[in-house]
Amino acid sequence: MALEMRILKRDEWDVWFDHLELAFGGVAEVRESRELFRSLTEPDRSLGVWDGGDCVGSASAFSFRLSVPGGALVPAAGVTMVGVAPTHRRRGVLTSLMRRQLDDVRAGGEPLAVLTASDPAIYGRFGYGTAAYAMSVDIDTTRVRLSVPPGTDGVRLRLVDPEKALADCERVYAALVAGRPGMLARRPGWERQAVLDPEAQRDGASPLKCVVAEDADGEVVGYARYRVRPDWEQTGSDGKVQVGEVDALDPAAYAALWRYLFEIDLTWHVRAFMRPVDDPLFHLVSDVRRVRVRQRDALHVRLVDLPAALEARAYGAPLDVVLEVEDALCPWNAGRWRLTAGAGGSAQCTRTEDPADLELSVRELGSAYLGGITLTSLAAAGRVRELRPGALREASRAFTGDVAPWLPHGF
Repeated sequence: MALEMRILKRDEWDVWFDHLELAFGGVAEVRESRELFRSLTEPDRSLGVWDGGDCVGSASAFSFRLSVPGGALVPAAGVTMVGVAPTHRRRGVLTSLMRRQLDDVRAGGEPLAVLTASDPAIYGRFGYGTAAYAMSVDIDTTRVRLSVPPGTDGVRLRLVDPEKALADCERVYAALVAGRPGMLARRPGWERQAVLDPEAQRDGASPLKCVVAEDADGEVVGYARYRVRPDWEQTGSDGKVQVGEVDALDPAAYAALWRYLFEIDLTWHVRAFMRPVDDPLFHLVSDVRRVRVRQRDALHVRLVDLPAALEARAYGAPLDVVLEVEDALCPWNAGRWRLTAGAGGSAQCTRTEDPADLELSVRELGSAYLGGITLTSLAAAGRVRELRPGALREASRAFTGDVAPWLPHGF
């Protein structure tokens, strides 16, 4: 029987999501998570591949706006819920889904597609480049202290119900988005993801807690969400603080929140996940060697409308370069493009017949797009070729940003 690909019907969601759970190992999502995914799914952006009455393939997208260098919020398709049934692998199902999805993204006028990869080896062949990394940290707070900036002692901290503090925390988050590439302007409903707290997923830790930082006027200027996992050894307590988020609008509030997390009674470790690779925390700790760090890929970026994407971001130095771009999956991007930009100003990207200065694929452009991965490092790996002497250095300087791109949460 021939396979059929079609847009998801609302009454097919449960069958479609059951397939996705099977594709990811067969462990059912807890009820709270499943209901949140149901509410956030955009059916008209969701594809299913059907073999008779069985769903055997899926892909969806969320309608996001992504912060890029310069602070613009660019429409981006948040690719998600991609899976193929184990019975239907190696039959072109995934490739068909990716091709159809990119066509739909282009038709919808979104210059970018972005994703977090369950297996990062998969998506490079579809033109996605790793554009942002994230860190996890494990800190022994018996051996590490914080050196805090002036004003920290004047920050008021208050424990609040995570649900009741949602609006204040969301306002702080929204104020930070334009300042760091890779962050998502959250649509209504997405704030619920951060406060999901099913008991089945706590693994012995406490219910979710939230502490807010307030300025002298009582305005919330920062927050941290965390859990405490009590533990005991023969020598005494050995509790862990599991940090979900720490966001703040100024250095004093940021330091006050971390100091609070470091000093929770009966705990001796602070563990945090999904932190930016240039986290200011590294400049607050007394001994960086006692901070165990692990880095992993976080956000993968794909240019769908190449000229629109390159014109949407700002550049850190004047630039005039001709790019020879390879893009087999989106042939409208392939060929030669002249990119010109003033330092921090507007850019233009147009077709040209002039000789190329740099040769690369759309995957490398995706990696460099948010300013955290340099073109020079990609060239050192053999993935960018310099055709005009000096062009690589000029382009790499212009593409590189002041702060590391960061995706604070998955989707």
